[in-house]
Amino acid sequence: MTEKGKKYLSDILMAIDLIENFIADTPDFNSYQEDLKTQSAIERQLAIIGAALNKIKQVESDLSIQHDQKIIGFRNRLVHAYDSIDDSIV
Repeated sequence: MTEKGKKYLSDILMAIDLIENFIADTPDFNSYQEDLKTQSAIERQLAIIGAALNKIKQVESDLSIQHDQKIIGFRNRLVHAYDSIDDSIV
């Protein structure tokens, strides 16, 4: 794997770790829906995951990642069609 590929993979892992930390104190879905700061933070990290995955696919063309196009598509929806995002999808 190239250095850029490793960097993007590291970005993805960091974003996953941050999401886990953000929701650690969120007991249920209703609490998540009421916490706009947590929603925003999680959506930002999901967008980072999608962007980094898109970039890693460009530098590591032989890398196979399950559901990569769905993840990238979800990132695009978060960024470009943010007004149609349902919390239950996130």
